[in-house]
Amino acid sequence: MNKILSLAALAAGLTLSVAASAQEQATTASSNGSYRPIPNSDIMFSKTIWRAVDLREKQNKPMFAEGKEISRIILDAVKRGELQAYANDSLTRTLTPAQVQANASYVEETQGLTDAEKAAGFTDADLGGGSDDGWGSSSGGGDGWGAPAKKSTAKGKKGATTKKVAAAPPKPAAPPSYEYRPKDLYQMELKEDMIFDKKRSRMYHDIKSLTLVVPSTLPSNASGIEKPIGTFKYSDLVRVFRNNPTSAIWFNPQNDAQHKNLADAFELWLFNSYIVRVSNPNNARLDEIYGGQQQGILASQQAAADLIEYEYNLWSF
Repeated sequence: MNKILSLAALAAGLTLSVAASAQEQATTASSNGSYRPIPNSDIMFSKTIWRAVDLREKQNKPMFAEGKEISRIILDAVKRGELQAYANDSLTRTLTPAQVQANASYVEETQGLTDAEKAAGFTDADLGGGSDDGWGSSSGGGDGWGAPAKKSTAKGKKGATTKKVAAAPPKPAAPPSYEYRPKDLYQMELKEDMIFDKKRSRMYHDIKSLTLVVPSTLPSNASGIEKPIGTFKYSDLVRVFRNNPTSAIWFNPQNDAQHKNLADAFELWLFNSYIVRVSNPNNARLDEIYGGQQQGILASQQAAADLIEYEYNLWSF
């Protein structure tokens, strides 16, 4: 009898342990965006890395096929309400579809006055149909060639002479706003944890989030700096890619029968990237740490080599 009770208690304990482990794993996945989270007890080494992905590169072109660009797939999913966007890779503050659309749009700059036009007497008010017609007379009176016509007067109720007040010129219309084309959004940034799983004795690339970025070199980006559109949980992206198998594809240029889903492309690491930041106390990018873009590129290559060497040393010692 005692043996039966002991076995029952052991079975109950194992069940609770498995349930607790599953609950802990699910909570981790929902909070940090990981698709296949690794339990903390199995992690021997971890390093957070940010990678830039340029979709114009030859190796990345299959993710940027005409009409099936990954940027198009993501933004369309946001518009449908199928994908939640976040303000940054901390994944703590959400963005509405309207905010994402505003971040993915640009305002057309109005044509300003040339130096010759300013020398001729034109002002910025003339761009919106101002009161000055450029010939020295107001639009409220005069023929534009001589002195302005006399202003008419009118008597009020008490016989006082009053002047008609000219109507204020209409304000110029706001410049139109346009959405960036999916082909314009060729810059992405991945946040991942490089984790050595001691239970499986291998290194994993645990992607946490993906950020769409407006490239700084885009002519319509007047600011000249990279502008994030939105950050998305990797686990949410996998779900969107799986739910849209006909459009979310990694295009195989060698065999049309072997196109892959974008989720598989990320799992198999079928893209090229370069490191732009490694976790550090100041949360600074490599080019900021080493003082320039050229030094940042060299530091990126060195960081990648150091991580490979660290993994190699784990097997050697």
